Amino acid sequence: MINQKEIKTAGIIGANGYTGSELVRLLAFHPNVSLSFLYSRSNSGTKISDLYPDLAAVCEMVLTDQPEDVDILFLCLPHKESENWLNQNPIKDETLVIDLGNDFRLDGSFGNRNFIYGLPEINKKKLFGAKSIASPGCFATAIQLALLPLAQKGLLHEVYTTGITGSTGAGQSLQATTHFTWRNDNISAYKTLTHQHSDEILQQLVSFNNNEISLNFVPWRGDFARGIFTSSTVKTDVELSDINQLYHDFYADEPFVRVSENAIDLKQVVNTNRCVIQIEKCGNVAVIHSAIDNLLKGASGQAVQNMNIAMGWEENLGLNLKPIAF
Repeated sequence: MINQKEIKTAGIIGANGYTGSELVRLLAFHPNVSLSFLYSRSNSGTKISDLYPDLAAVCEMVLTDQPEDVDILFLCLPHKESENWLNQNPIKDETLVIDLGNDFRLDGSFGNRNFIYGLPEINKKKLFGAKSIASPGCFATAIQLALLPLAQKGLLHEVYTTGITGSTGAGQSLQATTHFTWRNDNISAYKTLTHQHSDEILQQLVSFNNNEISLNFVPWRGDFARGIFTSSTVKTDVELSDINQLYHDFYADEPFVRVSENAIDLKQVVNTNRCVIQIEKCGNVAVIHSAIDNLLKGASGQAVQNMNIAMGWEENLGLNLKPIAF
């Protein structure tokens, strides 16, 4: 039984978007959190369940454009808008701020706040007790988790990565490339070699690898709603059995990363905060596959994971979710 004194208040800025609504779903069942307000400028006065019928009977809160003082604040705004919002809405120093955008992933400084990069698998000690957290991007999460064990051993040099993402990765606003008639039975590459997550990925991997890395990343739009599947190709003379052992050892104590020696697929992770990884090798070429749910481990689920760590709660609290297999 949770003592009422341990329950923390939370608010979501941008609750009307995909990541915001996923946070509503997760926090509505979190035993240590009470949602105080859901902020939206464009949909103020509308019930969240009217925008997202799946939240009916889960959360019937009305969206507001008036933020309140809370213990925990989640920023689910479009990229480059979090800093503007914080400038216009000063937040108490003792409030835990978790930003799901990319404003503070590369340069974490904002006023007297220093945002910690929120990939728990490498920054858990720094996240404990933190008051400012920058959650990683979805592609950045999948690719980093696939490559970190190799980086730790200095084995990364030239990396070629392809990754495919669902339409929810593009946000809620309708675009030509998210329209059903365009996405259905269709796949395309976009932002080839220029994706905004590349700098974020390299910043973390290079710090582990201790030498320069060349990352050649080609992202793809998939004809499905949610999930990310990446495949990273590297050259190495290390035996496959040794690479597998390296990965098992690296993630041995991580509750949301599983290394598989069998083929993996998206349905193993959709609707979960998990990442599954598989390594294949032919000659001196290794391919590391990784799969996550872009809205959970790639966004809202990881934000809750970061909150749990920062608050000193069990890391998997409120995140024991079953994948949707069919």
